[in-house]
Amino acid sequence: MATISEGRCQPRKDTRPGIQDIFYIISKPGTPKEDKIYYIDYRKDGKRVQEKAGFHSRGMTPARANNMRSDRIRGKAPTNKEKRTREIEKKRAADGKWTIEKLWDQYCTTYTANKGLKNEKRRFDLHLRNAIGKKEPSKLLPLDVDRIRLGLQKKGKRTQAARVLELLRRTINFGVKRGIVAPLPFKIEIPKLNNLTTEDLTPGQLKKLMKALDEDQDQMVASIMRLALYTGMRRGEILKLKWSHIDAQRGFITLRDPKGGPDQKIPLSSSASAVFNRIIPLSSNPYVFPGRFQGSHLTIVPRKSLERIRKAAGLPEGFRPLHGLRHVYASMLASSGKVDMYTLQKLMTHKSPLMTQRYAHLRDETLKKAADVAGDILATIAARNDDAEKTA
Repeated sequence: MATISEGRCQPRKDTRPGIQDIFYIISKPGTPKEDKIYYIDYRKDGKRVQEKAGFHSRGMTPARANNMRSDRIRGKAPTNKEKRTREIEKKRAADGKWTIEKLWDQYCTTYTANKGLKNEKRRFDLHLRNAIGKKEPSKLLPLDVDRIRLGLQKKGKRTQAARVLELLRRTINFGVKRGIVAPLPFKIEIPKLNNLTTEDLTPGQLKKLMKALDEDQDQMVASIMRLALYTGMRRGEILKLKWSHIDAQRGFITLRDPKGGPDQKIPLSSSASAVFNRIIPLSSNPYVFPGRFQGSHLTIVPRKSLERIRKAAGLPEGFRPLHGLRHVYASMLASSGKVDMYTLQKLMTHKSPLMTQRYAHLRDETLKKAADVAGDILATIAARNDDAEKTA
């Protein structure tokens, strides 16, 4: 940033330290659209203010900028921040009171393509609509937020508390970005979570699980669980799978619109292929796991069947029958020592390598065991040399 130095329009210098009066920056230098953006620098109510005055191409000059600066110092004209606040208040008055629930309803109308909107609507209705939905954001107090957070945490629902408060923050930010409500004067603190929980099963537990899957009466659910274990696919990816997504000839499964982002392909293992071969396709439905209505897919996996299989296999009570098996798949690959972290990331369709790093310690243990093997070999050689010397 450079201080304005045109002699013909030189403004009165401010003697207070750090004040540059008027300055400009060059916008898009070296291009046909190169322009000067003028700024004014002053103090008001003891606070330093730096504001954009305007573009040279739109008629702004050092003289005009100096007049704007003088008017603001004397209180004859509002600051840019004061103008924005007045515009927000004016818009609020025209649109009526923007309550938190009104903002949320507008958010839902705007983001209809949001995949998780159905669950978020349920979460808002359950925890926010009746509690603070009728309030305007400007009337919201830190105590209101604390009540919601503490109420859920006392019930052991720390994760739910974090998701509810994140939803509240997003709702208010939606209104702020559109200029219909003013920002909160305080920060909504989101409880920090440890989401690096991983589940693993011993060889004995896996053997019991395979037996329970083969013997259970609900083979549809058993097939879904097998696919989670053999491919590491997410629940939603399995349920949305179409027969056309399975390329048996090339040995790949195409995941359409997965959580990680764009469409991705994962290998079709012989174990997963055997699962598909056991399922009888319905000619009237393109999905591997069809729903009740024609052309629809299964949306809910019967909890009773999942729990029955978990108990029959003797798995821990907190074990998640589907997402837990995805973790087991990743843990088996990581601990094998045959799969590097980059390959594992691709198989799990993780968008970020940070998500895959939760399994890194399993690979580290395998590397340690491999290093111990080298030590054992050397110890054996040393022992043989000692025996040879004693014999000699």
